[in-house]
Amino acid sequence: MTIFHRLALLLVTTSFMSVSSVYAEKYKYNDAHLHYVNFSQQSQGIEPLIEAMDSASIEHSVISGLPVIKKWADDQPGKPDTAFSDDANVYWYSLTDEIIARAVLSLPESQQRRLHPFICGFNPTDKNAAEHVARMLEWYPGFWQGIGEVITRHDDLTALTYGETARANHPALMRVYKLAAKHDLPVLLHSNITSMSADDPVYLSELEDALKQNPNTRFIWAHAGTSKTINLRNKPEFLAKELERLLSAYANLWIDLSWTVMDDHIQPRGKVSPRWLSLIENHADRFMLGSDVTGSFKRVNEKMQDFIPLLEQLQPEDARRVAKENFLTILPKTNSAKVHHK
Repeated sequence: MTIFHRLALLLVTTSFMSVSSVYAEKYKYNDAHLHYVNFSQQSQGIEPLIEAMDSASIEHSVISGLPVIKKWADDQPGKPDTAFSDDANVYWYSLTDEIIARAVLSLPESQQRRLHPFICGFNPTDKNAAEHVARMLEWYPGFWQGIGEVITRHDDLTALTYGETARANHPALMRVYKLAAKHDLPVLLHSNITSMSADDPVYLSELEDALKQNPNTRFIWAHAGTSKTINLRNKPEFLAKELERLLSAYANLWIDLSWTVMDDHIQPRGKVSPRWLSLIENHADRFMLGSDVTGSFKRVNEKMQDFIPLLEQLQPEDARRVAKENFLTILPKTNSAKVHHK
């Protein structure tokens, strides 16, 4: 490599680092999708979470558990690292909500204000689910600020889960949605738009039933209905068109831009899709960002930085809404600013 090429490379590298630093200083975030625990219900801890938020310029964050735990089966050689480490099942785990409550309440009041706990430890196919939510609200009055992530259609995870298949319009969840509306709680819902092999949105009607029958419940659709094993690459315009229709039809729907929807749809290969940019601009008050980390917070900063190409192409006021404001506006009006300390 010649001296000229080395100087050019140094200039490009220095410029990139400078631009990245400017971006990091420019954007402040609120994280609308974060799991304090992994699928073994373990966590790095609450203090590392706060440190990660500070490092990533995150002012406020959802904090939720995970509604299932991975079974450590006798026929497996070691404890599984993830839900998909082996073919042992996962099962519904209510203690996850207590883990969240104890972690948040261990913090000083100034840090508690930054975290917004969501209830998720219930079986969405059990009509007793609403009773669990009601019990959590009674035990921790003024503490909980949402419900979710409620996991329904979730490809491989659905296949691993004991019992009946969960769906967005299950009668058990309809009771939860009504309770959510009564207490002004948003619902973060994972409901795949389709199956792993289908070309049509075979599960979309389940979400629409929930939206139609619960107009007073605010829904955040996790990952815009996408997931790892859903292949919509042969229909690049399909998802954006469906979202345009849904957002126009249902005033109670918001979209969580996290995980697969970013890499597979909004900015594949790092380039922002014009169709998606137009969609987000048209509904700039209905989208929010999430890291979707599970138990480990080492990659929170990286996850939030991944949104920069999109934010840079939005108008400044729209970028601010998507990165920060929309998340706060969906929280309960009466307790979003409360301190949880007792």
